[in-house]
Amino acid sequence: MKIDVIGDVHGCLNELHTLFNKLGYEKQDDSFIHPDGRLPVFVGDITDRGPHSMDVIRLVCGMVLDQNRARYVPGNHCNKLYRYFSGNNVMLKHGLETTAAEFQVLNAKAQSSIKKQFMTLYENAPLYLEIPEANAIVAHAGIKESYIGRYGKKVKTFVLYGDISGEYYPDGRPIRRDWARHYHGDRWIVYGHTPVMEPRLVNKTVNIDTGCVFGNALTAFRLPEEETVTVPSSQPFIAEKFTHFD
Repeated sequence: MKIDVIGDVHGCLNELHTLFNKLGYEKQDDSFIHPDGRLPVFVGDITDRGPHSMDVIRLVCGMVLDQNRARYVPGNHCNKLYRYFSGNNVMLKHGLETTAAEFQVLNAKAQSSIKKQFMTLYENAPLYLEIPEANAIVAHAGIKESYIGRYGKKVKTFVLYGDISGEYYPDGRPIRRDWARHYHGDRWIVYGHTPVMEPRLVNKTVNIDTGCVFGNALTAFRLPEEETVTVPSSQPFIAEKFTHFD
């Protein structure tokens, strides 16, 4: 199996189209298909902050649900949007406000369609995706080796939010432990969630959230080639949003 794991899109539709083109996909109607049958896998956080969250939802839902041409795992922003669509009292901040604003200007029929599509996508998604044929696991914020095969509350928190310490940087960002340094498994862990300036390969893990929505780049990781493919972002660059590891 040949797969292309796509990093956090965050509503950056144009960059996603450009990345698909660079990866060799061909646009057919409202979808992208690779002539060699490659499988795109979205690593979560497809919405929020960027300019085209509604269109990204339509594209991803179409490829995953309608055409069975892609796979998807949820991120923390996906979880929050699902709770918002479910009628829960969630705060419209940290990017959700941009998605909610796009949603609220739609007519009632379009709102109903988008809500149904996204909620179906989320409800049918695995917490993390094991792909034995590619010797890989795709999890939004990563997964510890001891958590693979488990699905409890601790595992869900880790997969959606990373190895959070409970402490925060002065700007409010959560401090996360560097779990990847302690991973020694033989399967690839492909993840995003923590924006980095370059794809970060540590042991057999790769962080492909290169902060497209913060003005850097959108990245995919290809297997079995074990290579990254990156396209530049057209969004304003916000340097303080990136994490730098020693």
